[in-house]
Amino acid sequence: MRLPTGVTAMKKTITTGAGLAALMLGGCAGLSEAVAPPQLTAIQNPATFASSQRVSMPLPTPIVETAAPNSLWRTGARSFFNDQRASKIGDILTVNIEIADSAQLKNTSARSRTSSTDTSLNAALGLEDMITKALPGTPSLSPGVDFGSTSASNGTGSVNRQETVNLTVAAVITDILPNGNMVIGGSQEVKINNELRELLVSGVIRPEDVASDNTIAHTKIAEARISYGGRGDISAVQRDKYGKLIYDQITPF
Repeated sequence: MRLPTGVTAMKKTITTGAGLAALMLGGCAGLSEAVAPPQLTAIQNPATFASSQRVSMPLPTPIVETAAPNSLWRTGARSFFNDQRASKIGDILTVNIEIADSAQLKNTSARSRTSSTDTSLNAALGLEDMITKALPGTPSLSPGVDFGSTSASNGTGSVNRQETVNLTVAAVITDILPNGNMVIGGSQEVKINNELRELLVSGVIRPEDVASDNTIAHTKIAEARISYGGRGDISAVQRDKYGKLIYDQITPF
């Protein structure tokens, strides 16, 4: 059924007014957020911050405890008299990364070479008389071959590199090798505004190298793999675009 013209115009007016009101409310809300200080969020379940999925980590083999009647100590319990350092799969230890490397290299090379060859041609199967008669003046076949070359090369190169990294990250024992060495792996992510910093560490350590405070230096990690980088707005600006990367690969100059 077709509505009267007045009713249709009224509906359009109401719709337009509702849209303008919503826009004004949204603008007021954005303005209030910009002017007012940030407010704390309500208390939530901490499990929602980690992940909605259950965390799966390497775990040691379950130990069957034997009953000990009339004993104050439980088998396998950690006490003040036991070693509190990480030693089993799933235990956590702290890795101290203190990298202060510097390298200075300077190489200079110079090379020069000069060579000369002169060969005389005394006879050419009787052709020298024909050449003398055919050519004006006093032509000569000696020297018959004369070569000379000179080459020089100079090169200079220098490297001045300094790296300083001070980080601390917790790692988990993921495996124990047959000789007793332990494989560790850990990661850490820190997000500030729109920039995410990620730290990864892995390698193989000896139980004897773990300090009494359950820490280990990165210099005592064999096959160490340490990665520190980030992604976000700042990293995107510093990274070359795909077009430039492709151009650098295909250009011959």
